[in-house]
Amino acid sequence: MNDVKLTVLGGEGTGKSALIVRFLTKRFIGEYASNFESIYNKHLFLEGKQLNLEIYDPCSQPQKAKFSLTSELHWADGFVIVYDISDRSSFAFAKALIYRIREPQSSHCKRAVESAVLLVGNKQDLCHVREVGWTEGHRLALENRCRFCELSAAEQSLEVEMMFIRIIRDILTNLKLKEKRRYSGSKSMAKLINNVFGKRRKSV
Repeated sequence: MNDVKLTVLGGEGTGKSALIVRFLTKRFIGEYASNFESIYNKHLFLEGKQLNLEIYDPCSQPQKAKFSLTSELHWADGFVIVYDISDRSSFAFAKALIYRIREPQSSHCKRAVESAVLLVGNKQDLCHVREVGWTEGHRLALENRCRFCELSAAEQSLEVEMMFIRIIRDILTNLKLKEKRRYSGSKSMAKLINNVFGKRRKSV
């Protein structure tokens, strides 16, 4: 069984927990305690594989607070970044999160393959008080090699499910590429060692 680890990030009140619960249970719950972190598990069958999906929902952080994603960057295979289309400050926070994920990788957190990231504009049902345009979200995602969608956790159960399936598929693609590169690197190293020691054996 393949393990897939997904972290859902976003500012307070963006509905990130509501999106997760909507995906897992198809129910919408509007209010959540934001001072608790949770890890949810779900078994899926996708692309001919049994998957053990782990979704990490960290405590919501004040959008003006400094944050560190070091542990999340080490743990997660992919990220869903959520903002509220009726709250511009949540979009600014989502942008900061994406920049942190996409910044040049340090030596202690270097990845063979870039993390899959999906930017989500939630609360599409509040479009009458929209503060962030669809184009802005799409542009931010495009500039930072992320996928993008707008939806409503409150009203669109199927769209929420498809959104999660989309990022899981991206993660699976990345894991295949990572495995391929690891295998290719191992073959190259084996060939190098064989060449070096093979020549030595001939010279003895």
